[in-house]
Amino acid sequence: MREMFDHSALKGTTTIGVVCKEGIIVASDTRVTMGTFVAHKRGKKVYKIDDHLAMTISGSVADAQRTVEILKVNAQLYKLNNKRPIPVSSAARLIANLFFSARLAPLIARVLVGGVDSSGPRVFSLDPFGSLTEEKCVATGSGSPIAYGVLEDKYKEDMTINDLLSVVVRAVDSAMKRDSASGDSFDVAVIDSEGYRELSGDEKKGILGGS
Repeated sequence: MREMFDHSALKGTTTIGVVCKEGIIVASDTRVTMGTFVAHKRGKKVYKIDDHLAMTISGSVADAQRTVEILKVNAQLYKLNNKRPIPVSSAARLIANLFFSARLAPLIARVLVGGVDSSGPRVFSLDPFGSLTEEKCVATGSGSPIAYGVLEDKYKEDMTINDLLSVVVRAVDSAMKRDSASGDSFDVAVIDSEGYRELSGDEKKGILGGS
């Protein structure tokens, strides 16, 4: 049996996904690296797939962006054909099948797929070979060991989005301070019953200042 892909093989990024009482939170830093070179300081790694669904990416930029576009298109096709949004688990399984089918020449991308549907808030973690696990609190990328130091200490199931926002922000901020491949700034998105929204710069500064 093939083991889960080692996150250390992806040499950059910190991404986080957590399940809250009434929704989910996903977050990432924005630094894009090529080895020790900082190629971009404001790379986007958190994507809206639909009003109820989001994805974070790490790994090869081209492979990860292709994965995002494939899921976006299929989510819209599902909605058109079935007159309802794609379930979060189905979206995650679609990406797992995509990665597994390319396992001999793998797409070098580690992604989190999360959202809210009729079954509640859910977050899934996927590696480049198509391994799929459902998580309550997960971090990926080179900064994940540092992020986990905060998440494992502070995260508890059934916490509210407002309570967990400061935990997630502190986790990604800690990773940015200690992991050279993570940094510059960060993005945070929330999905609840009202849909998808990304935190503004002022909101992020306010949380950092109060944490």
